[in-house]
Amino acid sequence: MTAPSFDRSIKIAPSILAADFADFGREIQAVEAHGADWIHVDVMDGHFVPNLTFGPAMCKAIRPHIKTVMDVHLMIAPVDPYIDAFADAGADILTAHVEAGPHIHRTLQAIRGAGMKAGVALNPGTPTESVEYLMDMIDLICVMTVNPGFGGQKFIHSQIDKVKELRAMIGDRPIHIEIDGGIDPSTAPLMAAAGADALVAGSAVFKGGSVINPAPYGENIRAIRAAAEAAR
Repeated sequence: MTAPSFDRSIKIAPSILAADFADFGREIQAVEAHGADWIHVDVMDGHFVPNLTFGPAMCKAIRPHIKTVMDVHLMIAPVDPYIDAFADAGADILTAHVEAGPHIHRTLQAIRGAGMKAGVALNPGTPTESVEYLMDMIDLICVMTVNPGFGGQKFIHSQIDKVKELRAMIGDRPIHIEIDGGIDPSTAPLMAAAGADALVAGSAVFKGGSVINPAPYGENIRAIRAAAEAAR
């Protein structure tokens, strides 16, 4: 596992939910070669969210192809029984939703105890107060700017103020604010200006390219990064 060092530079985390499912290894290598900082893996169980995607076995299979950071976002409930499996699969960051179980503090303890960075995710309707007493347990806060479950949804602008509140709440703690949902060159600057530093992008990164023509991946990543950095 890669222990990501902390800094507040803009990080682009392509979501493989938008990649070619039949060619994840080469897709990951392509986006990393063209500027991706992290690789974002959306794990969904068809129960906590209305979609079914990947599990620990898939994460373990793609881990050798990831040279940056494996950023695993669990949209599953319960989380606790699977923490060790995702640690074994090589996740660097493991993020759970506040509502995924009755004891989020215990879940975050267990994630860190398994050797991973601990993230907590907030749905659009989840208030910032839900993480106020978790600040010393977390390494990342993932703000959902769409309702979790599917890629390609429209950005929810009400989350901009949530990010501003979280940025003030974090203070000088080494906690990343990650944005997941509807990120492209038009929305990235809104979130960067509000205080986010990690931007998940699926279709906005993978559109127009392929493993045999990966140059558009780099163009898309550079466009998102430039828009975000210009807003800081």
